[in-house]
Amino acid sequence: MFRRGASFVILFWAFGFVWFAVAMPRPLPASEHTDAIIVLTGSQGRIEHAFAMLEAGAAPRMLVSGVDREVRAKEFAAQFKVSDRLMHCCVTLGYAAYDTRSNAIEAAQWVTKHHARSVRLVTADWHMRRSALELERELPANVKLKKDGVRSHPSLGVLFLEYHKLLARVAGNLLRR
Repeated sequence: MFRRGASFVILFWAFGFVWFAVAMPRPLPASEHTDAIIVLTGSQGRIEHAFAMLEAGAAPRMLVSGVDREVRAKEFAAQFKVSDRLMHCCVTLGYAAYDTRSNAIEAAQWVTKHHARSVRLVTADWHMRRSALELERELPANVKLKKDGVRSHPSLGVLFLEYHKLLARVAGNLLRR
């Protein structure tokens, strides 16, 4: 009996990992319009992709969640080659978040303040599932979340770690119910 149970758990874990690693969320086209863009700082390409979507008109405003407290708006704009006009009208730098969970809290507060009904979440493809899970948990029920995964080439170690973080978060959510 124990062997069957253990075998089932191992197979479930293995198939889950293969699914996690192979079927990562993909980028959304710019034609997918939302009320706001939430981009989580971290791996390369996230912020650049979010600005491309903002400039393409995919949303009228954007929150960059998880910006280091020492980074100033002018420095940020210079690094990402963003005009003062775009920074002033459409971009909020969020300094409160320090991990994925606090990204979700910061983003949900910002979404509520701006009365957004739909949000494009931009993060790395390997990070999307857990980020979306955290954000969906914090967002008001009437807000639609669209997942815009930035393509990356994560190492096996990154995938392994993120898969286990996702499993732990899902298990934590199930235990809270």
